[in-house]
Amino acid sequence: MTYRTKLPNGIRVVGEEIQSLRSVSIGVWVKTGSRYETKRDNGVSHFLEHMFFKGTDRYSAMELAQVFDDLGGQVNAFTSKEYTCFYARVLDEHFSIAIDTLANMLLSSAFEAVEMEKEKRVVIEEIRMYEDTPDELVMDMLAAGIYRDHPLGYTILGQEENLQAFTPNDLRQYISEQYQPQNIVVAIAGHIDEDTAISEVERLFGGMSNRAGADERRIETPPFYQALMRREKDIEQVHLCLSSAGFPAGSHDLYPLILLNNVLGGTQSSRLFQEIREEQGMAYSVYSFHTAYQDAGMFGIYAGTSPDHVEPVLASILQICEGFVTEQLTDAELTKAKQQVKGAMMLGLESSGSRMSRLAKNELLLGRDIPVEETLAGIERVTLSEIQRIAGQLFRDGFSLSAVGPIEGINFAAYVSEQSV
Repeated sequence: MTYRTKLPNGIRVVGEEIQSLRSVSIGVWVKTGSRYETKRDNGVSHFLEHMFFKGTDRYSAMELAQVFDDLGGQVNAFTSKEYTCFYARVLDEHFSIAIDTLANMLLSSAFEAVEMEKEKRVVIEEIRMYEDTPDELVMDMLAAGIYRDHPLGYTILGQEENLQAFTPNDLRQYISEQYQPQNIVVAIAGHIDEDTAISEVERLFGGMSNRAGADERRIETPPFYQALMRREKDIEQVHLCLSSAGFPAGSHDLYPLILLNNVLGGTQSSRLFQEIREEQGMAYSVYSFHTAYQDAGMFGIYAGTSPDHVEPVLASILQICEGFVTEQLTDAELTKAKQQVKGAMMLGLESSGSRMSRLAKNELLLGRDIPVEETLAGIERVTLSEIQRIAGQLFRDGFSLSAVGPIEGINFAAYVSEQSV
C-alpha cells in the first residue's frame, strides 16, 4: 500500500508499507543539483552532499559512520543534475534512530573549516579520477556539447577552482536558497506503517520553514545542439558516445522508447551487442541508454573500441539505427522486448530501496505516484508503428558525438556534423 501526504510546511512524504520485509529504506530527496547551479558555484550541490557527512552538533564524522555500522545498516548519498538524495537502509526496529540521524545531518551539520579543507581535497581527487575514467569523461563531454551553456551541460562534480573558493557561508547560503521544504521529498518503503512514518517525518522535519520570498523555481528548457566533441588521450581504446534528443520524464513516448532501447542496445541479445560485439568482435562494451529530465531528454549509444575500429563501429551503429526507421520490428521482437522490460522492472522492485527510489523520483519529477500497473499497461499498449515513429524522431536528424582516446586521423566528420538543431 502506497501513501502520500504533504506537511504544513510543504515537505512531501511518500511511502509504501511492505509487510513481507524486515528492512526499511529511507530517502531524503532534495530537488537540487548541478542544474540549479551557476558557472561560479558549479559543484556546490555535490560538495555539500559530502559535507553533510562530516559532522553535526551531535556527532563527529567518525561517529556518524559508526551509528549506521553499529545498526548493521547502510547510509549513503548521491547528487545528480536535478536532485540530491540522502538515504539509509536498516532493519525496521532501527527506523527511528536512522531517520533521526539523517535529519540531524541535514539540519544541524557543522561545516567546520578544517573538515571542509580535507573534503575539498577528496572531491578534487574524485574529479581527477574522472579524467582517468574515459567512459565517464566521454559522457560529461557529450553533455557539454549538446547543452552548451545551459546548466544541464555542467558537470555534477564541478570545477577545482570553484571548490577551492567555497566557504562555510557559501554552503549555508546555498542551503537557504535550495533546501526549502517545497523542494524536499521524504520517501520511506519497507516494514513501517504509514502513521509511524509520517509522524516521525513531521517530528523531525516539520519545524523547517520556507525562506522569506521563496517561490517555485523556474527552469529553462535547454536547446539541443548537434556537436562533435573530441579529446586526445593516451589510452588503449577510443570511447565513443552518440546522442540525439530524447523525451522528458512523464512523456507517453517513453513507453515505445523503452522498448526501442531494449531491442537496439539494452540487452545482450540486442542488435548493437550482437552485431558489433558478437558478430564483428569490434567492441567489448556497447549499449544504448536514455536519460529523462523534467523538460528534456537524451538518447545515447556508447561503445569502446580500438582506434582502427572506430569508423567501422560508427558505420555499423548508424546502419543499425537506420534499420529501425526503414523497417518495423517483427511481432516476435516486440513480444520479447515487452517481456524483458516488464521482467526487469518487476525484479528491480524486489527491494525496499528500489521501491523507495521509484516513489521519490515520481514525486519529484512528476508530482504524483505512478502505480506499477500503470507502467506495465503502458508498455503492453505499445505498437510496432509507434516504435518506428520514435526511431524516426530519434535518428532522422543525425547524432551528436563525443570521443576520448587516441583519435588522431579519425574522420569523425563523415558521421556527424556540428550544426545546431
